[in-house]
Amino acid sequence: MTSLLRFHRRLFDKEPGPPPRGWPLSAYRLARLDLMLRALDLREAGATYREIAVALGRENDAKLPATEWKVSAGRSFVIRLVRDATVMMNGDYRKLLQIR
Repeated sequence: MTSLLRFHRRLFDKEPGPPPRGWPLSAYRLARLDLMLRALDLREAGATYREIAVALGRENDAKLPATEWKVSAGRSFVIRLVRDATVMMNGDYRKLLQIR
């Protein structure tokens, strides 16, 4: 609601007022969204989770043998990024507009 009021004020050349609580996004949140977008783009292009890990700077995890890769934190991290990005792509992105 606050965002809508700010938008309305801007339309009529008025001072928009203070931004909603929780904006702008924190540095951590922005970094995670960036990683999610990069991981999703790679996955949609057909990259494996290992290839995504390498592209995101987790080369050491990606070089692990198959048995260790299956339980590695790097693999879990990449899978979570792709999963969360897919959910966001399918409509959950609206949560970014909610005031926290």
